[in-house]
Amino acid sequence: MSEPPRGPGGTATPSAARTPEAAPAGPIPVKPHYRPEVQGLRAFAVLMVVTYHVWLGRVSGGVDVFLLISAFLLTSSFAYKLSSGKPIGLLRYWLHRFKSLLPAAVVVLLAVLAGTAALLPRTRWGEVFEQTWSTLFYTQNWTLARESVDYYAENHGAASPLQHFWSLSIQGQVFILWPLLIGVSALLWKLIRRRRPQLGFGPVLAVAFGLVFVGSLAYSIHVTSTSQSWAYFDTGARLWEFALGSLLAVLLPHAGQLPMVVRVVLGWAGLLAMLSCGILLQVQQQFPGYIALWPTLSAAAIIIAGRTGHPFGVDRLLAARPLTRLGDLSYALYLWHWPLLVIYLSVNQLNEPDFLGGLGVIGLSLGLAWATTRVVETPFHGWVWPTLHRRRLGLVVGLLVAIVAMPLSGWQARVAADETSARAQPKQDNPGAASLTPGFEATGDPEAMVRPLATRLSGEWANYGGECGQGYELTDPVMEFCQMGGDPQTAEKTIIVLGDSHAQHWTSALDKAAQKNNWAWVLINRNACRFGAEDPSRDAECNEFNQVATDYVLDHDADAVLTLGTLTQAYASTDERTPADEETIVPGYEEGIRPFLAQGKQVIAMRDTPRFGFGVPECVDLNGPDSEKCQVPRDELIAVDSPLDDLRAEVDRGDLPGELDFLDMTSVLCPEGTCSPVIGNVLVYLDKSHLTKTYVRSTSEVFERRLKSGLHW
Repeated sequence: MSEPPRGPGGTATPSAARTPEAAPAGPIPVKPHYRPEVQGLRAFAVLMVVTYHVWLGRVSGGVDVFLLISAFLLTSSFAYKLSSGKPIGLLRYWLHRFKSLLPAAVVVLLAVLAGTAALLPRTRWGEVFEQTWSTLFYTQNWTLARESVDYYAENHGAASPLQHFWSLSIQGQVFILWPLLIGVSALLWKLIRRRRPQLGFGPVLAVAFGLVFVGSLAYSIHVTSTSQSWAYFDTGARLWEFALGSLLAVLLPHAGQLPMVVRVVLGWAGLLAMLSCGILLQVQQQFPGYIALWPTLSAAAIIIAGRTGHPFGVDRLLAARPLTRLGDLSYALYLWHWPLLVIYLSVNQLNEPDFLGGLGVIGLSLGLAWATTRVVETPFHGWVWPTLHRRRLGLVVGLLVAIVAMPLSGWQARVAADETSARAQPKQDNPGAASLTPGFEATGDPEAMVRPLATRLSGEWANYGGECGQGYELTDPVMEFCQMGGDPQTAEKTIIVLGDSHAQHWTSALDKAAQKNNWAWVLINRNACRFGAEDPSRDAECNEFNQVATDYVLDHDADAVLTLGTLTQAYASTDERTPADEETIVPGYEEGIRPFLAQGKQVIAMRDTPRFGFGVPECVDLNGPDSEKCQVPRDELIAVDSPLDDLRAEVDRGDLPGELDFLDMTSVLCPEGTCSPVIGNVLVYLDKSHLTKTYVRSTSEVFERRLKSGLHW
């Protein structure tokens, strides 16, 4: 959202591009005036955003309305000044704009940093660090787009408390881009007027914004259909919403007055349509393509209806004092509601609030929004000293950024120092799975930090080896990922690992064993795609990948194929621990491995990793590594009897051709019948079900011994 409008012009617009224009030709420019119904519209929009986030978990279209209103107000002010021949200082405008927007944002950012340090687990810190920087410099939307953030995710408690700044980042970018676009249009207008002196500035602006509208909307429809998670945060996919608001600002002053009855109907129809977005119209996974026309055109209808003065006009409701006052708070309310909601859900381990909890979040958000507006926004807006010179404005903007940047940098430096100290700990401080060896005696420092630190988990995915080569390159585009370690041309044995991320994390142990024994290994995997023959339980892309992967394995020399033979499920709740759904053989597994066995390749069927029902690192961080809250009996996470025993019986009966063997590492994950989050002062899990490479690396001796036993090597 943009800053709430101030003063009689409807928004704070300082002078903007120095263009020595004479008096305009064409229609007399219409000076923007304060429109209370637009402020009331802003209030409805923020109420939609807040209530939909808190109670419905849906996208409301309220943010899209804010984008349109921002462009409407900005363009109204700029178009009037330029068409009136008034000078515009771009640098001064930009500095003044960010001097108005940053104070409230800085207060919220500091509060989020404090709340993160006090209430959120360390696993969230890195994300907050990165997003605080991108928020400060108005690039948050691109950060979220790169990370493919799911804005519609059901568990808001796991979301970033700064995620909502994406829309403010786009608006900040538009506040820089739009004056440039208007300035270029003014230069074109000046050139065209030499031949057509009666041409007004409005038609030129209308063409410019019309082109942006058409181009951006077409792009938005395309990219939303192909990559919606990217499109949601893409500036280019959102420009058409600003362009629509700008077209309103340009064309509305010169449009003919509609009949009163039409304006009354148009206003109410627009408000009802806007409020129904996300309820009558399910927009999940469809924004911001053509579906976003629903809320933006609805808001446009309300603006077109304008001040009717009619007793039944929607403007009578929108211009009411309570709504206009709420409109004044809308920017601060938007800033506060999301981090309060995320922190509340995270602390209480909830996916969504109940009615009273949500009411509390909204009430606190309103209180903080009122205080922020009164104590921070309004005084800063009325502060005259910075406006007397551009250098003063620049100094104030720089200081506002520094108020956040300095403590943030200090905190990051402290975290980096802890990470350096942890890496320097001697091996005996973090023995990991070696501590399970019979007769093991601990010699490490009992006060040593658990490794890896929660702030370093992003680097704990198994990523050993390099790109596939030596004849093992991928040739089919369906196969997107391949890694290999060692040289198959000189290795004594070659193993192909086939499956999903649960197969990948064991390459941390396999790579160490391979280096010791002169083996080569090749990893072919697809996330969330367990290997097996075609099965309706998998999506079409996964089935296609498995077929292509089968052909790949058959076409390459390998002594063994390592796959996951079972599939585990997590229990539903940390509060009501119920036995896990039965661990099962992977659908289509037997049919999937038959071609390998028939060709003479040895196959190792590995048992799946137990899955927790909660984030393990978060639990450890909040409760300590030895807390019973983070330890779960093995039989609640994985079947008492391994389903691989049924396959073993088939092998014994001769029902499966070739040599099929088995590998079960459950004992090093759940020693003595308990699945522990920390073993040997090493964090075992990096989330609910994936293992840290540090711990898996420590299991390499056990892994190597059991693998050799299964393969008879």
